[in-house]
Order: sequence, then structure tokens, then C-alpha cells
Amino acid sequence: MLRTWDCLSGEHDWRLVLLAATLCILASLTAIHLWWRAIAAQDTARRIWLAITGIMTGFCVWATHFIAMLAYTPGLPMTYDVVLTATSLIAAIVVIWCGLSYATHRQNNATVLTGGACVGFGIAVMHYMGIAALSVPGRLHWAPDLVATSIVVAIVFGAAALWVAARGRRTLNFLSAGILLACAVSSHHFIAMGAVDITADPTVVPTGMDISPKGMAVTVAAVAVGMLGLYISATAASARAQRGAQESERRFRILVEGVKEYAIYLLDPKGVVTNWNAGAERITGYVAEEIVGRHFSCFYTDEDLIAGDPDKMLSTALATGRCEVEGWRVRKDGTRFWAVVVAQPIHDENGILMGFAKITRDVSVHRANRIKLEQARNNLDRALANMSQGLCLFDANERLVLANRRFAEIVDVDPSRFQPGMSYFDILNVLAAERRAKGTLLQNPADTYRVHMARVRDGSRKPIIVTLSNGQTLAVTHSPVADGSWVMTCDDITARRLSEEKIAHMAQHDSLTGLPNRVYLAEYLQEAISKYQEDGRHVALLAIDLNRFKEINDQHGHAIGDKVLSTLAARMSGLLKPDELFARVGGDEFVGVKRYHERAEINEFLNRIEDNVFQPIRTDGAELPGSGSIGVAFYPRDAHNVEQLLNNADLAMYRAKASLTRKICFYEAEMDELARARRTLVTELWSALEREQFIVHYQVQKDMQTGLTTGYEALVRWQHPERGQIPPSDFIPVAEECGAILKLGEWVLRQACSDAAGWAEPWKVAVNLSAVQLSHLDLVGLIEDILIETRLPPERLELEITETSIIGDKKRALRILSQIKALGVSIAIDDFGTGYSSLDTLNSFPFDKIKIDRSFIMEAERRPQSKAIMRSILALGRSLAVPVLAEGIETESQLAMLIEEGCLEGQGYLFGKPMPSVVPSSQIPSSQAPSSQAPSSQECVTG
Repeated sequence: MLRTWDCLSGEHDWRLVLLAATLCILASLTAIHLWWRAIAAQDTARRIWLAITGIMTGFCVWATHFIAMLAYTPGLPMTYDVVLTATSLIAAIVVIWCGLSYATHRQNNATVLTGGACVGFGIAVMHYMGIAALSVPGRLHWAPDLVATSIVVAIVFGAAALWVAARGRRTLNFLSAGILLACAVSSHHFIAMGAVDITADPTVVPTGMDISPKGMAVTVAAVAVGMLGLYISATAASARAQRGAQESERRFRILVEGVKEYAIYLLDPKGVVTNWNAGAERITGYVAEEIVGRHFSCFYTDEDLIAGDPDKMLSTALATGRCEVEGWRVRKDGTRFWAVVVAQPIHDENGILMGFAKITRDVSVHRANRIKLEQARNNLDRALANMSQGLCLFDANERLVLANRRFAEIVDVDPSRFQPGMSYFDILNVLAAERRAKGTLLQNPADTYRVHMARVRDGSRKPIIVTLSNGQTLAVTHSPVADGSWVMTCDDITARRLSEEKIAHMAQHDSLTGLPNRVYLAEYLQEAISKYQEDGRHVALLAIDLNRFKEINDQHGHAIGDKVLSTLAARMSGLLKPDELFARVGGDEFVGVKRYHERAEINEFLNRIEDNVFQPIRTDGAELPGSGSIGVAFYPRDAHNVEQLLNNADLAMYRAKASLTRKICFYEAEMDELARARRTLVTELWSALEREQFIVHYQVQKDMQTGLTTGYEALVRWQHPERGQIPPSDFIPVAEECGAILKLGEWVLRQACSDAAGWAEPWKVAVNLSAVQLSHLDLVGLIEDILIETRLPPERLELEITETSIIGDKKRALRILSQIKALGVSIAIDDFGTGYSSLDTLNSFPFDKIKIDRSFIMEAERRPQSKAIMRSILALGRSLAVPVLAEGIETESQLAMLIEEGCLEGQGYLFGKPMPSVVPSSQIPSSQAPSSQAPSSQECVTG
């Protein structure tokens, strides 16, 4: 903005600037005035006014721009390219006309704001094309921020100007809109001028197609004169038209002024209102100034407009000489009224159509009264005809008074068979005869009569359910009235009964496989346990979980996975015997139930289940291996209720799933103890996070060639108040399973970065990252926030991952690691040599360090294979130019061996045990740090 001010104050002639501003304001007010005229006009007149407005506004913006350009004195001679100057004028007119036309199209907030934005954009287009027409012996340099700002300012002010102008034709709106449009032009111009910087360059030579500033001044003056003439001509034409309209309106008003009950008005041949009387104002709410010049279709509803009723009315009146219709019309406030409308064409003495005379009368009250009368007459008929139930009304003598058609439809009898005066017994006989003819049995009419009449007398109104042999179910209700008559209703509830049965089935069965679901299983088990007291039959429960089912979904798609489940369900359903059940209780989880006396029955049932679960499944040309884990629990031996039985079978199933050799596992009491211990550990783990029972220790990492400290690895410890220090190997897997690793990992990362930021030397701190943390939705943002919060430079943080943690979704994991590395954080691959150790992983991502697992270091001195693997990893690191760090160095011989093999970095008890960081080094000199403090960088390798 300072640059814009410097340009305006130091490089402009203020006299011409004021002239440009004056022209800009006058032109903007003129543009708003002309746009209002365009909005008030219709069809061709509107298009003409929009064209005039676009031309006038484009000329004004163009003239304002070049007057302001004449005021611009950059200290170099300037000329203007003729073609680009003319093109900028044309572009201004076209773009501004498009914006004004779009804003006029519907005149709602969205179109007005969009059209105004287009006008602002047209100002910007004209300006930058005008600048492109500037020829100077120099080069133009642009400030992108000011260029963007100038365009945004023009668009915002342009949108605001049209939005204010569209709010209403008041003086305040007129002045405000004009000033806003002037601001769009002037603010854009001067901000854009501040965005350009001209550097003198004698090598730049004008093209020869330029016009001098004096010639430009003449051109602008000519344009201004032409613009003024155009405005005067348009205004004069408008004034003449207005005077003619006023005279015509005066004559019409004299003619129909006294008519108050009828809306009388004239239309031109196209249906545009030209005159308006007081009755029309009273009925519709529009005053003459609001409606004259608009098409009479504005009184029609949206439905009638879609049907084209306005045009149809004029066409009919023109063809027949008169058209009279009734229908809904719309007042100014949006309310509707029922009108009788008469339209008649008017011709002059030469037979030329001058327009139409229309008379409208509001007959809403008359229509409402007529409708009420018709409704009162037809209420009973409509109610009977549209009832979903069949209805018969009987008098006190049991004679039929009336029956609706629905009753005949329900009982499937011709309605003519039921005539007023028939007794109820006669009707039952007709029904029985019709049923016999159609082969459908019905209870004996005499018996039915006695039952039904007893229900009439007791007045209970409780439905009598009648089920026919064809499956149809009817609900018959008798409702007595005080005078002795009664109403019988008959409802066909066949579909409802079927729906209820279907809903009940769906509530207890799986939608994919049709097997019983968890709800049905719980009820079945409860019943089976209850029967144990009666017949002594035990209950065996099999919890079955398919192995590697997620891989089937991932590799073959969920459709194939669904077919696998359906195929397995079909197999199981076909092999079940009495007192056996097979249910689906989850995604790939099934349950088998067997009631038995002898253990041999269970073995036979297990064999059938196993044969089908482990049999390959063929689907869509692919053969998928069958595999699963089965856990078995018995009632009453292993459990005393349904919930405990299900839980114990699950425990056995998870034991089978964890085993490499066992497919079927029977419940043992020790499983419950392990599960309880694990649940207790999970509870205490979450509590420990809340109570801050974790601490971070640091183990030094050394350069084995120089003995200098290169960094520290952060190792978390759980200081349990009762059990003492719990090893990470005991609680880290549990934390990963229950999700606590996310909160714990974040705490360790934040604590390690905070401690490292206070060290006396800029050592690196290495922090382990688990697979669960790597799946965190915003891991990159979390790391960035912690680095900012702790003020630790990113290059001092090293994150260690195992290859196992990225195998699940390798593409996503490597993408996240790339984003982390882009922060400046280094990435090390930990425990290399164990697990997958795929060379493809090293090829897919540029790791900053490879860490050899401690198991190879410990065994390298006595096992040649381990030493060969260690040597291969070191050679791989050298070939890839990736540093290698050896973990678990505990003896001098191991150190010597690693140095001999060319390993540069190491860590282990030989260099120092993990120690807590007690006092930040930034608070005391490193030479005075206590023994618990991380060692000095000057310590030798042997410590």
C-alpha cells in the first residue's frame, strides 16, 4: 500500500487525477441510473437499455482510465498502442455488459453479486489491457500481491455496487451504489498503478503503431463527447416515451377511476401492462409505478407459468374475441386469491391489434363458500370411498344401511351383492357362498353370526381375527352406537402380518447369510441352558473366526468376501441336525451350538464344522483356501450363564488364533486368568497415563571412530507404584492393542524433544515410532506442533521405525514418512535384519540410518551366520551411503569386531546404560552435570 501511495503522490498530476475522479463519479451515477431503466424495461426495450448501459459504462471506465494515465508521469516518454487501446475499450464494454445482463436476469442476491463481480472483473480486464497498450523505452515489472489485490478490490466493489443498487430505487441507494462503482474503478486503477514499476531500457523501441499522449487526449475527449451524446439521446427518447405513457395513463385513469370492485387494466400486444386502475391496486396490492411496464404473467402461480397459461389466454382471446377463465392469481405480498378474469383484444380503426383489455374480479370468498358447501355434501362419500378399511353400517334391526366399496374389495365379492336392507346374517351367507364357489373355506355362517353378535352386544370393540384357507387374514371390529345401530369395519391385515413376520425374522437373522444373528443366538442359548435342568443335555459352544479374511477383502474385494461368507453359511446350514445351531455374530465370526449327552456327539459335530470351515471355497473362478480358528466352551462345566459361556469360547478361540499349530482350542481356566490380568494391565496403563507414572531414559549413541557422542535414544519406562518398574516388552504390545500407544507415544515424543532442547550440546534424540502411531491421521501435524512447542530444531530429531510397521499399508506409510522427512526430521529403520528386512523397503524410501538388531551383535562372535548377516548389512549401508548403527554393544571384543568391519556408530551398555535426564544441561555447565545427566560429547568410547 505504501508503494501505491508513493506512485499516486509522486508520479501523478493531481489536476488530471481530480478530473478523472470527477468523471468516474459522474459516469458511475449515470451507469446506475441507466441500469435501473434497464431493469424496469421488458424484452426488447430491456436489451436496448442494457446495451446502452454497457456501452456507456465501458466508455466511462475506459475514459477514466486513460485520463488517469495522462496524469501518470513515470519520467519516461509514453505512447499508446492503437490496437491494444481500442481492444481495451471493446473488452471493457463486452465484459461489463455481460455482468450487467447476468445481474438483470433474475435479480436475486446470487445473480446480482455474480454480475457485479463480473463488472469489477471487466474494469480489471480493461485496465491491464490498457497498461499493455503503454509503450515506453523501458521494461515493466509487476508486484503480484498488488496485482491480485487490485483485481479483488474491483470485484468486491463491483459486486457491492450492484447489490446496493438492487435493494431499491431510493436516493441513498443511488448515491451509495454510484460511489461504490466509482471506488471499484478508482481504487483498482491506483492500486494497479502501484503494482507496476518501469525500469528504463533504451533497447526497447516503440512499434510505430502508437498514439501520442496528445492524440490520446483528443481520443478520450472524443469518446467523452460521444458518450455524452449517447446519454442525452437515450434520456430524450426515454423522456418522450414516458410522456406518452403518462398521457395514456391519464386518459385511462379518467375512464376507470371510479371502478373499485374490478381490476381494469390494459396490456400491449405482448402482454405488458400499460395502464392500471384503483381497483387493480386494491385487489393485487401493486401501485401503478410498480406494475406498469411488467408482463401480466407476474400475477400467475408457478404452476400456471409452467403450463403456459398466460400465453394461452391471450391466444384464445385473440382467436375467439374473448376469453374468460377462473384460477389462482398472486398478490404483491405473495398471497393467492381466486379470480374470474376476462380478456378481450383491442384493435384500432385499421384492424391492427393495439393490445388487450383485462378485467379481474376477486371471487375468493364466493369460491370458499361454494367449496364448503360441496365438501359438506361429499364428506361422507369421500370418507367411505377412501377408507383403507371395509365399512358397513347397520341399524338397530340389523339391516344394512350402507357399505363402502372397500368392503366388497376386501371380501372379493361383487359390490352389487350387498344391498341396503339386507340383514347381517344374509351378508354372512353371501360371503360363505362366494367362498365355496372359489374353493376357500369359511366358518359356518350360523356360528360366525353368534360370535359376532355377541361381540356387538358386549360392546368391547375388540377385533375378531379371521384367517381364511387361502392365507388371507382379516380383522373384523363391531362398534355399537347408542341408538342400537352399529358399525362393522373389516381390515385386510394379511400384508401387515407378513411384514411383522418378516421384520421379526430380520431382527433375529443376518441379512447377508440368512443365519441366526447374535439376538437369536442369545435367546437360543438361554433356552438351551434352561432345558438342561429338564433333560440333562449339556451345551457346547463353538466360537469360530475365519483366518486372513481381511486379506480376502483387500485382495479380491468385498463382493468376493461376501460370497465366501454366504458359501460357508450355506454349507453349515446344510449339515445341521436337530438341537444344533449355526449363527453369524460378526464380520467373519460365527458360532456353533450343540446340545448333547455324550462327548462323542461333540467330536462328530466338531469334525463336521472343521471339514467345512477348512475346505477351500471356489468363487468366480478363484479357489480360496479355507482357514479358521475355533474355540470351544461347555455348559455347565466352563460357565454358569450365557454371557460367560460366550466369553470363554472367545478366549479359547483367541488362544487357537495365536497358536501356530492348533486350529481348535478348548477353554481352560488359565485363559480367564490371563485375560483378567491383561484387562487389569490395560486399566492400569490408562491410569498410569493420567497419573504420569512414565519416565524417559536416554541411552547414549557414540561415534566408534572418535569416541564422540552423536545422540541419545529415548526409552520409556513405567514406574508402577506397586509392581515397580515394568519392562516395555510387557506393556508396549498391550498399549498398541488398546490404543493407549497414541497418547503414550505423543507424551514420549514431547518429553524427549523438550529434554533434548535443554541439552548443552546439539545432540540428536532418537524416538521410536510404533505402527499404530504411523496410522495416526495427523501424525505429521503432531510432530510439527511438538517441534514448534519445544523449540527443538527438526534436524536434531530422529524417528525410528521397524519395517513391520509399514508393511500393512506400505504406500501410505512411505508417503507419511516422506512428509515427516520434509520437515527436516531424519528417519531410521530399526531392528534391521529381523522380520521382513526387504531390500525393496530401502529402495522405496531414503532412510537416514540403518540400525542393526542387537541379536546379531550378541551372536556374531560365536555364530558365523550372524556375523555374515551383520557384515552384509554394513556393506549394504556403505553401498547406499546410509550410516549404520549397531545396537547392544556390551563387550570390548564386540566393539573391536564392529570397528574392524567398518561400523561407525553404536550404542549399548558398554557406552552407558539408559539414564534419566534429571537437570537440563542448559541450566548448568556441562562440566558440572551430575552423573545421571547424559554424558559429555568429549567422553571416550569406553566411557
